[in-house]
Amino acid sequence: MTTIALFGAGGKMGCRITDNLKDSEYQMAYIEISPTGIENLRQRGLAPTPQEEALASADVAILALPDNLIERLSAQIIPQLKAGALVICLDPAAPLAGKVAHRDDLAYFVTHPCHPSVFSYDVTPEQRRDFFGGIKSPQAIVNALMHGTGADYERGEAIAKLMYGPVTRSHRVTVEQMAILEPALSETTGITCIKIIREAMDEAIRRGVPHDAARDFILGHINIELAILFDEIPVQFSDGAKKAMERARAQLIQPDWKNIFEPENIRACLEEITKAPV
Repeated sequence: MTTIALFGAGGKMGCRITDNLKDSEYQMAYIEISPTGIENLRQRGLAPTPQEEALASADVAILALPDNLIERLSAQIIPQLKAGALVICLDPAAPLAGKVAHRDDLAYFVTHPCHPSVFSYDVTPEQRRDFFGGIKSPQAIVNALMHGTGADYERGEAIAKLMYGPVTRSHRVTVEQMAILEPALSETTGITCIKIIREAMDEAIRRGVPHDAARDFILGHINIELAILFDEIPVQFSDGAKKAMERARAQLIQPDWKNIFEPENIRACLEEITKAPV
């Protein structure tokens, strides 16, 4: 039986993984040191395993740890793993920034959820409220093999599908491509643009539009606008909407904004994300 050591098992992401793996075919070891995390495990009828005991038997180590702690903690974890073990990272930031301790005799697999799509169809109201995925709502995932063999990729993908299940599609990418997806696409671009929309709604309210009217109006329009821009419906924006968009673009968007996708900018962002706390 494959033994998985889950580091940070009682944390925010760790609890999601714990819930999906605790009744799986894998033998689990839960490593957690924070009082809150230990209590989260206790509420699930689980107890933490001492780190050295877990590492001695682990075939797989999942690093459900904060990005800015992985460099320090992986330096403690990686040397104690047995040869041939698989290290699973949940984000490309630390691996691509060189913050995960490396051994040639280990395999390294990176995986991340896409989260449930805004265009999820045929889902129940309960599934619809699972915004992150991994509980009820189906989602796709992306995976990358940073170091290892085809068999190592298959091992990692099988675990990832359980961790993030129910999974609709599993996409294989490179670690570099995953960093384009996050942070460059989903966080640097996506969150920033959506935050501007929220600030615009707040400005409309400040200028006298009733809160509920503004919220209903913009969320409904976002639904249509996403459907048009992402080819969900064969409809075009009105001429007036196109003129408003083009007029505003010069005010809202820098001409060179796509430079955020340049490798040096992505690496600078990863360095900031993974910088150890002072």
